[in-house]
Amino acid sequence: MKIEMIHRWNLTPKEAISLQKNLKKKLIFNFKEKTIRKIGGTDVSYSKKTNKLYAAIIIFSYPDLQILEESWFIGAAAFPYIPGLLSFREVPPLIEACRKLKNIPDLIICDGQGIAHPRGIGLASHLGLLLNIPSIGCAKSKLVGENYENLGTKKGDFVYLFYKEKKIGAIVRTKDNVKPLYVSPGYKIDIDNSINIVLSCCKKYRLPETTRVAHNFVNKLRIKLS
Repeated sequence: MKIEMIHRWNLTPKEAISLQKNLKKKLIFNFKEKTIRKIGGTDVSYSKKTNKLYAAIIIFSYPDLQILEESWFIGAAAFPYIPGLLSFREVPPLIEACRKLKNIPDLIICDGQGIAHPRGIGLASHLGLLLNIPSIGCAKSKLVGENYENLGTKKGDFVYLFYKEKKIGAIVRTKDNVKPLYVSPGYKIDIDNSINIVLSCCKKYRLPETTRVAHNFVNKLRIKLS
C-alpha cells in the first residue's frame, strides 16, 4: 500500500494543533455509493513498561466479516498522550502497519474520533485523509458534543451529536441495553452512512467486529512481546 505523507510528525503540541486546523480544510465527506468488499479495523495498545505502541489493522471481507489479513507494527511512542492530539501519537505506527497490507480496504473503522473532535479532525479523520480511504470514528467515550434527544435502549437506536451548533456524529446503541458508542465520519463519508456501516459490523458485541478484533489483537501482541 503506497502512502504519500503530506506533513512531518516531529511537532510540538502547539504545532500539531496548528496543523490540525489546516488539515481540517482538506476533509471531504461525499460518500460514493460503491460496493464495499473489504473493510479494515484499527487499534493501538500502549506498554508503559517499554514505552512502545502496538498498532494493527485487520482486514475483513464485507459484509460477512471474515478475516482476510492482519498487519501490525511496533514502535516507540514519539508523541505524548494529549487529549485531542491522539492522532499524532497513534497514526504514525498505524501508517506503518498499513504500508504492509496486500488487501487494500474500501473503508476503515477506527477506535477513536472522526470529526467529533474539538478541531474537527480526530484520529479517524487524520488517518483516512493520509490513506485517501473513507474512514469512520467509532469511540467508546465522548470527546465533545451534546445531544438534544433521549437515546432509546434498543440496538439501532441513535441520536445525533452536535458541537457549536453543527451536527458532528451520533450516539449509537449497538446492543440492547448496553452503553452506546460515539460514531462520527472521518473522511469521505457522511454521518448516516457511518451509522449504518458501524451497525452492520456489530454482531454479538457492543463493539463492531472490526475494532473489537483489532483491540484484542494488539492487546495480545503487547502482552506477548512487552
